[in-house]
Amino acid sequence: MMRHISLLVIVVLISIIVNGQESFHSFKTETLEGEEFDMASLKGKKILVVNTASKCGLTPQYEELEKLYKEYGGDNFVIIGFPANNFKEQEPGSASEIREFCTRNYGVTFPMMNKISVKGDDMDPIYQWLTQKSKNGKLDSEVGWNFQKYMIDENGNLVNMVKPMKKPYTNKIIDWLKN
Repeated sequence: MMRHISLLVIVVLISIIVNGQESFHSFKTETLEGEEFDMASLKGKKILVVNTASKCGLTPQYEELEKLYKEYGGDNFVIIGFPANNFKEQEPGSASEIREFCTRNYGVTFPMMNKISVKGDDMDPIYQWLTQKSKNGKLDSEVGWNFQKYMIDENGNLVNMVKPMKKPYTNKIIDWLKN
């Protein structure tokens, strides 16, 4: 019995080393309110990860994101917003200022995380995973601007990416949500 368990552990470790992959569900982060948020709590849901900014020409996408969340969100789907100040300092606010802005102007109810970096030397580990095929097993990408969207399946695997200029109600996202 012990030999079988040891063999199983070895097989799992080799699989992790060979694939070099961890699931999106293996990450933890913090909400805008400073509370720990474990991505493992989202197992079984499709997840749309979006880097956001309050002073960007694409900021009105918050409205469509909230509409999408209200229409499809719940037991099977969630949107996770990650404010980032990487592009022309378009997210300069504090956590409380970001929360107030999103709530007052767009009625945002989907989970918003603390501000992070989505590119460069200080890139958050979640975005390293999202943008590097060697980590996510699916594709290499670079965050081109605010409101880039990453689609994660129910098992924590990266499915696809949607560029910032594409609005949340693009066919790529709607078809993914319906299937």
